[in-house]
Amino acid sequence: MYERKTIPNLNCGLDLIGEILYGKWKIRLLWFINEGHQRPSELQRKIPDASRRVLNIQLKELEEHELVTRKIYPVIPPKVEYSLTDFGKTLIPVIAALGQWSDAHEERLREVISRQVISSDLDVSLMN
Repeated sequence: MYERKTIPNLNCGLDLIGEILYGKWKIRLLWFINEGHQRPSELQRKIPDASRRVLNIQLKELEEHELVTRKIYPVIPPKVEYSLTDFGKTLIPVIAALGQWSDAHEERLREVISRQVISSDLDVSLMN
């Protein structure tokens, strides 16, 4: 497991939210759990680009930050479900607002990201 080597900077709200939501899949995990996709296998299907290991790590971090809870059912094979805590539910309107902003600026964001990817690919090919 990753061990932090530096103390996080927690001087303002943006630093705090960055610490909580840092991770490529955390926002999507919160959103999908809110939509009712509670089983790890369901979440894996919703985010196929993420490895099971990374999803498990990020789910554990969300649990440690008290945004989700994990319930393990005593059956064979074990059944696990995740749900949002009341605290986690307070993030859903924020995530929805980010999604709406992204939808409103979708074309521009795609252009910027595409330019960055093309530039990065060109830099790599020039090095070889």
